[in-house]
Amino acid sequence: MRVVIMPRTHIWPEVLPHQLERLKRAGIEDIVVVTDRESLLREVRTADALVGEMDPEILEHAGQLKWVQALASGVDAFLFDAFIESDIVLTSEKGLVGEHLGDHAFALLLGLTRMIPQAARQRNWDETMRMRMRMENRELSGKTAAIIGLGGTGVSVARRANAFGLRCLAVDPDVTSGPPHVERIVTPDKLLDVAAESDIIFVCCPKTAATTNLIGRDVFDAMPADGYVINVTRGGIIDETALMAALDSGKLAGAGLDVVSKEPLPDDNPLWKYDNVLITPHTAGASQFRVDRILERVFTNMERFQRDEPLEGVIDKRKGY
Repeated sequence: MRVVIMPRTHIWPEVLPHQLERLKRAGIEDIVVVTDRESLLREVRTADALVGEMDPEILEHAGQLKWVQALASGVDAFLFDAFIESDIVLTSEKGLVGEHLGDHAFALLLGLTRMIPQAARQRNWDETMRMRMRMENRELSGKTAAIIGLGGTGVSVARRANAFGLRCLAVDPDVTSGPPHVERIVTPDKLLDVAAESDIIFVCCPKTAATTNLIGRDVFDAMPADGYVINVTRGGIIDETALMAALDSGKLAGAGLDVVSKEPLPDDNPLWKYDNVLITPHTAGASQFRVDRILERVFTNMERFQRDEPLEGVIDKRKGY
């Protein structure tokens, strides 16, 4: 078996000797590490497995590729038609990123409900501002949260929501199972019914054709007044024009966005003007444990692939997750 690995700077910057040794102990002798695109296109011609990225040009050069391991959880960039139609198996960080995404979702929500950014910027004890913040701070207990997408991220958010005393509803194509602290799971065609009950919407689903602009004007109109929307998965799932209209009208009390439709968000984007929109630069998908988790997934899948066993984190390329 021949494996080509192209590390990602911010996840796996280099393949260390002890990591190569682990792969060799699994019986994988032919391992090629590439650091530039020219080398990748050359070496992928005879590769059985690729760890790294995929695009149409790489696929054109891949003569015998059977499996791609993405060094990420979101794989929307991988899902072009020719790759979807191919027999190549795609695996990802699926199921490994929920904990830190769940933490970040609540960091954004609490920043909004407790006015943390405004308080931090104040840098003094102006009594008028302090009293305004005290009057406008909000509790979460007793509110209802809708979790859009009940995969690993959604389950982690639901667990945290339950700890904060939130009633949890969920929207997911698969309604057959869910954690005990989710009161009800409905299919996406019932999204507006759930929105009508929800003070907070957490976007926890992947971006696919079905979820692009899923959270739009009709959802915001259905929500009770003074709601919040939080997105920690992918930009483009929230219709940002509709979001700003809901903020302008006062229907929404705030939004927490770690991801937006265009990244990095341009300086002149109108989302920056809102005091009640908390934006972070796509940093939710990381923690001190992320690298260890994805490398363990890579090593485990290499061993499984070598033994012709089922892989972990397999993506249904047609569904997009």
